[in-house]
Amino acid sequence: MQLATGTKMGALALAACLSVSALAACGSNNGASSAESSTGASGGGQAATEPKTEISISMYDRGEVVSAEGNYENNRWTKWINENGPAIVSWVPVPRNEAQTKLNTLIASGGAPDLIWEYDRNYIAQLANQGAIQPIDEYIEKYSTTFKSYLAEHPELKPYLMVNGKMYAVSSLRGVESVANAGMWIRQDWLDKLGLQAPTTTEEFFEVARKFKEADLDGNGKADTVPIVFNSNGPTVMRNLFAAHWGQWYLEDGVLEFGRISDRYMESMAFQKQLYDEGLLDQEYITDKSAQRATQLWTTGKAGIFLGSWDMESLFKDLKSNDPDAQMTALEPFTTKFGKNGLLQSAIPNILVSFNSKMKEDEIEAAVKFLDWMLETGWKPLRYGEENVHYKTVDGAPQIIDAEKFRTEVQYAKEYAVINQYELKPEWFSVMAATDELSQEYAKERANSLTVAMKNKFRRDIPYSPDLPELSQLIATFNPIAEQIEAKIVTGGSSMTAEAGMEEARKEWSRLGGDNVNKLANEWYQQNKAQLE
Repeated sequence: MQLATGTKMGALALAACLSVSALAACGSNNGASSAESSTGASGGGQAATEPKTEISISMYDRGEVVSAEGNYENNRWTKWINENGPAIVSWVPVPRNEAQTKLNTLIASGGAPDLIWEYDRNYIAQLANQGAIQPIDEYIEKYSTTFKSYLAEHPELKPYLMVNGKMYAVSSLRGVESVANAGMWIRQDWLDKLGLQAPTTTEEFFEVARKFKEADLDGNGKADTVPIVFNSNGPTVMRNLFAAHWGQWYLEDGVLEFGRISDRYMESMAFQKQLYDEGLLDQEYITDKSAQRATQLWTTGKAGIFLGSWDMESLFKDLKSNDPDAQMTALEPFTTKFGKNGLLQSAIPNILVSFNSKMKEDEIEAAVKFLDWMLETGWKPLRYGEENVHYKTVDGAPQIIDAEKFRTEVQYAKEYAVINQYELKPEWFSVMAATDELSQEYAKERANSLTVAMKNKFRRDIPYSPDLPELSQLIATFNPIAEQIEAKIVTGGSSMTAEAGMEEARKEWSRLGGDNVNKLANEWYQQNKAQLE
């Protein structure tokens, strides 16, 4: 059977299980028939006469493999990989929520896989400092072709791969839909009804919110409109409008400063406090931990601005079911006194794949060549599936044929594409969505929202935070205290100003060892400055 190797394709919409990732239907597992011959399959199959070195790779067990498919270690995908790839791979599943604990146990017992991967760069740095993984600069130079070229084309990845001046991991870029992390939405029909434009400054944002509050836009004759609601992303959205993420470090005149104790963070708190004091922000947001109230206010037409995620299909459809004339559209970040800052965007690397320090050179060579193969062509069938079986190509975009078949046979396979060039294009959403009118309407808004979410540069002065145990310990203690202070600032009326609250937060930071952490962080920055650029 012939597997797709053509045009890059992106993730499909969640409702249709659209995270396009499939392989040829190579027979069932768990005692069922073996995979079909891959003679005609794409992915650079290796001649049968060439011996293949065996390697092992960790992976997340997300519980997505149904019994008919086998298990994470043995299924249609693992067989296809071994038939087509340049190495024989055994996969070592670790529970998603206990991955680091399980990997640490395997490392301590000497049973860790050859390739160990994680999203958490601090964990990879920890393994490097412990000697559990090894630097791979010379091996990439010696054995790699595809990844070496890829890294030259994407030098922005390199800082994330470096520990103490040496490369300890390989990675590939996240798809744009994974980098985008937040979104703002506004009722366009409310703007139109009031003759307003989308706000472009802080002052205009306040003006729009005030008019939303004053006008009886739902026509019920009651003053029950809540202009602004949000889910758990909301406070972060407000902070990032001021370039002040609570967990990031920023460079100010060459000196690192922790975001949560910065002047810009204080200004973001003053902004939120004013919204709350004027009744423009939901007065019950603190107790609305699951955003159930915010969701109800939005979907019943009682709110005009939602701060949350860039992809909010259920809110869109529920709102439209209650008010077919409602128009929900993405709102671009507006300018504050600190300029225009982009919405929250995740760090650009996908997973970080490291090499066990106990690997022999023949195993390292096989692993590098396997990763080259995966990055060049191997990932495509693992993400896309078999054309005309799991998807068909429409206007260059993938369209799921049978959502249930896809969910059963290919949903789990994305775990094997540990390094890939998976990329989503907003213009594909209409093709990937269901054909009904409502789904098509949202597909257009979804594409626009992703474009808006990525339109403005998100401020990230250094690619990652210092990997200091003192910092981790401090933040674990400081953050709950800071949250309590911030709640008092926003909801306490005249009892606490943003300035007074920030003074209190800074005192707590210092009391808990923040001055020493500031010193250590800046020493770390000076030592690692070259690899951070």
